[in-house]
Amino acid sequence: MNKKHYKKAYKKAIKRFNRKSRNNTNRTLLTVGAIAGGAALATLAVKSSKNNQTYKTAQKQLNLLQCEEYGDREVYFIGGGLASLAGAAYLIRDCHFKGENIHIIEGLHILGGSNDGAGSEADGFVCRGGRMLNEETYENFWELFSSIPSLDMPGMSVTEEILNFDHHHPTHAQARLVDKNGKILDVKSMGFNQADRMALGKLMITPEEKLDDMTIEEWFAHTPHFFETNFWYMWQTTFAFQKWSSLFEFKRYMNRMIFEFSRIETLEGVTRTPYNQYESVILPLKAYLDTHQVDFSINATVTDIEFADGEGITATALYIEDSEGEKVIKLNKGDVCIMTNGSMTDSTTLGDLHTAPEYKPEDPISAKLWKKVASKKPNLGNPSPFFDYPEETNWESFTVTCKGNKLLKLIEQFSGNIPGSGALMTFKDSNWLMSIVVAAQPHFKAQPMDTTIFWGYGLYTDRMGDYVKKTMRECTGEEILIELLHHLHLEDKQEEILETVINVIPCMMPYIVSQFQPRKMTDRPKVVPEGSTNFAMISQFVEIPDDMVFTEEYSVRAARIAVYTLFGVKDKEICPVTPYKKDPKVLKEALKTSYR
Repeated sequence: MNKKHYKKAYKKAIKRFNRKSRNNTNRTLLTVGAIAGGAALATLAVKSSKNNQTYKTAQKQLNLLQCEEYGDREVYFIGGGLASLAGAAYLIRDCHFKGENIHIIEGLHILGGSNDGAGSEADGFVCRGGRMLNEETYENFWELFSSIPSLDMPGMSVTEEILNFDHHHPTHAQARLVDKNGKILDVKSMGFNQADRMALGKLMITPEEKLDDMTIEEWFAHTPHFFETNFWYMWQTTFAFQKWSSLFEFKRYMNRMIFEFSRIETLEGVTRTPYNQYESVILPLKAYLDTHQVDFSINATVTDIEFADGEGITATALYIEDSEGEKVIKLNKGDVCIMTNGSMTDSTTLGDLHTAPEYKPEDPISAKLWKKVASKKPNLGNPSPFFDYPEETNWESFTVTCKGNKLLKLIEQFSGNIPGSGALMTFKDSNWLMSIVVAAQPHFKAQPMDTTIFWGYGLYTDRMGDYVKKTMRECTGEEILIELLHHLHLEDKQEEILETVINVIPCMMPYIVSQFQPRKMTDRPKVVPEGSTNFAMISQFVEIPDDMVFTEEYSVRAARIAVYTLFGVKDKEICPVTPYKKDPKVLKEALKTSYR
């Protein structure tokens, strides 16, 4: 059967399918584009189950035709985090690239990057962090996952599953800030004075090119009161900013999340996943890629990338170390290399109930490769501002696993929030600036009904505790929990609570907020650098105008830009950043909030 015949068969299948679906409440979206080489392709995306055999056969045949357009081209993703997995999904879904010709190479023993979640009833559970989702701003994330099937809800996409869960578990924090006396503070007022408002307003209208290397503290130097406001404590701990963080990133967050400004005290904008992000986001995406025979290599470290001589950026070889030793993969004409240039969870270490995690910031695996690559060609960025200052970029999280719900019940009584409804609770006078989050239970699929968990973190790991006279990074899991119990004023119940504890797993992350470091505009490379023919970079350390780092959306958007650019995708659009900063209603609410 030739291409012309396939086209006719496919068009007939679409007509039959649409006739059958016309009275169905599930709407059918049909988009028409062009295949390189001149063959027309119609791509049918439906929320209802695709059970029309003629349609499915014609779709498969046309997909095979487009795969033939790529021949034996190979794509290599360096790093197995969300960005790489998303990039592979875009190649399959939107380019109809052969899955077996897509290779994802990960240096760790597991995929998922910074989206993690693991453990057992016996040893306790751990997640290094909880990556906040947001329904209004994660445009490409929701679009991608609307085409990824849920593992737990038959007939639903991951997007539908997450939003359905979130809408049934709304967030409304009633104890956002707590003082040293255990008093829940009234945070309806942002606490600004006129100088604070003027400085914030001026920042919003200042062009980014005038903010190179500036810190937040430098901008507000004439009004230090800003750092004593309810707003700063809430904004800082929601997004993990420091006073010495980049003014670029602070401004972008204010622009991108301006509608959240008016509800920051309740965190109603936080979108929840049913379980931890590894199980709710990574596993279904991995399952989708498995059905398309994508090739995964774990415990395999890319140590170097070779480029062709002369001008331009053309990757020609990958150098890899794995359990079998060293090997070289030569890239042929048409092959593509997409690299994760830096990971915020590089050099992570774990402790346990009786052991503090080691602090080992040396040799971050992905940054080490980025440094080598950046020295070979122009326009590939500068990792130094992000990975040379671990004392400024670290913080420590901890996950508490208990038998029964004694501690969670006490936290619920204290805060007024049932598990899953309260978001961050920050102890603002804590030397470590400690915060905790109690998710809806269970938060892990393997978590028994009589086991409960919650997560927390501290921003200042080099400071002495208020009650445990050690720095946070020197503390065991038990000592971190004891410090927390004192801030909750539950020290009189300490012994009976500790009897229920299975484990407290602290997690030291030297580079967790490295993407917030002060920088020049040129320090982050473009996703597809100028002069590139087959090379792209995807991470929290690439430059995407107007968008904000430290988000799932940033990883997915970077992957989509890389794939669409390198493969010339013209019939689909990358979802733009929603311009809330230009919405009069949103701006009006923000202005009113600043005067509360």
